[in-house]
Amino acid sequence: MVGRRRARGWVYVLPALLVYFGFAIWPALNTVRLSLLNWDGILAPTWAGFSNYTRIFQDPTLYEAILHSLVLIVFFSFVPVVVGLLMTGLLLGKVRRGMTFFRVVFFLPQVLPLVAVGITWRWLYSEDGVINQILTAVGLRGITRAWLGDYDLALIALGLIGTWVMSGLCMMLFLSGAQKIDTALYEAATLDGAGAFRTFRHVTLPGVREEVTIAGVITTIAALASFDLVFVTTNGGPAGQTNVPGLLVYRLAFNESQIGAASALAVVLTVLVVVIVTAIRRVARVGA
Repeated sequence: MVGRRRARGWVYVLPALLVYFGFAIWPALNTVRLSLLNWDGILAPTWAGFSNYTRIFQDPTLYEAILHSLVLIVFFSFVPVVVGLLMTGLLLGKVRRGMTFFRVVFFLPQVLPLVAVGITWRWLYSEDGVINQILTAVGLRGITRAWLGDYDLALIALGLIGTWVMSGLCMMLFLSGAQKIDTALYEAATLDGAGAFRTFRHVTLPGVREEVTIAGVITTIAALASFDLVFVTTNGGPAGQTNVPGLLVYRLAFNESQIGAASALAVVLTVLVVVIVTAIRRVARVGA
């Protein structure tokens, strides 16, 4: 009987497993295989061994791109998590008119395609864009510039777009997590004379710890695997100041027709994502 139930369970699970293997596991394994070949996408591939990996690790552009991705983690992950927690603390339990509309608007960047987001912000950041118009209107014309074309500020300007995109997601995760907290804990905190900050610190924050971990993982992956937003806004410029590994993979594969090297870099990027995400999860587990 037990064996029959297990067999029936596998029958239900098998279609999902086949889809997952066909669209996730097999492409990943094929990428590893391609990383060991020299192939231009047209002619027959030849064996390269680990020479593609050697070339990748000897290229200083890779280390610069990884450093840029680590900087983007601050704007894509750390800042949105802080903003999301702040908004959760302000909105939690405060039923006001228009609150649902506010939450929808704050979450809207997650619904919009990142290509559309990138095009919009490229216009906002341009020399005659809204941001510079506002700065000029308040008497700060001296600091206006083409923000995405500035050598020193382009990466920060790009990161702030990521902050805008990810903050709403973090807020919604934290609000949904806070709804499962026992209201008796808030009542006890009130009876003990705890203010809003202490209540948030000792009741709300521990209650959404799992959601904070999930948000940290999702936003960190978004920062490390970013491509479309960078491609649309800066394409790695100016002078490579916003290059990221995902953009380098695209250039190697489609601009230089070096499929093997592109696959090797994709494997390296995957390993980097797994290592950093694993570190985040372990830190969160230790702090629990």
